[in-house]
Amino acid sequence: MKNFKLYYIYHSCFAVETLNYFIIFDYFKMPPQQKNDDISLKEKVLKTDKKVIILSSHSHHDHFNKDIFKWENINSPIIYILSNDIFIENIKNNYFIVDKNTILNIDKINVETYNSTDIGVSFLIEVDKIKIFHAGDLNWWYWKDDTDNEKQIMRDLFQETIDKISKTSTIDIAFFPIDPRLEEFCFLGGEYFADKVHPQIMIPMHFDENFLITEEFKERISKFKVMGISIKKTNSSLL
Repeated sequence: MKNFKLYYIYHSCFAVETLNYFIIFDYFKMPPQQKNDDISLKEKVLKTDKKVIILSSHSHHDHFNKDIFKWENINSPIIYILSNDIFIENIKNNYFIVDKNTILNIDKINVETYNSTDIGVSFLIEVDKIKIFHAGDLNWWYWKDDTDNEKQIMRDLFQETIDKISKTSTIDIAFFPIDPRLEEFCFLGGEYFADKVHPQIMIPMHFDENFLITEEFKERISKFKVMGISIKKTNSSLL
């Protein structure tokens, strides 16, 4: 496996540290600090001498927090890559606004965006020869009270998007929603992704504080020969 460190912060927020970069996805809020935390995200941003990249997949309150722009005061310049549904009053030179099906080359980082089955985008980035996918709210949202037509539209959009992603080269790390609110269908999208895309490592997100569900997901995707990671607490080191 390539050289990187991986941290779970909270909800759908993860940080990936590579040789030259510190990358943060979908910062929502800082969970309460515990004595046994493996990482303090703000402290890491303050002290790192690596280039900081912050990505926000969409404007939902549990995926975006405008406090990320204050971090420029402690470590500048930070590169921000933001979905175009996020309202920004003053766009600076280090803010990159993206729609779906966008390709960017920034500071030796390759960024490609894909569709979402909600608002915003999903991200595939290549940095220091590591390919990382963050789904945002891209998922097979199978709600039992949806109409048959709504379920069909969701299935078609989701499968079409995943099939497009599957045509890329091997993904090293993938973050994907496993939402307990979907009840018995919460693994539907994640298993489809694992089966079609075959990332080397797949990490669940969007599970609130239901940490047990991450262990079950790890077991479920093992049949696709995909390495899963169970998560036991916030602000934790995963790899």
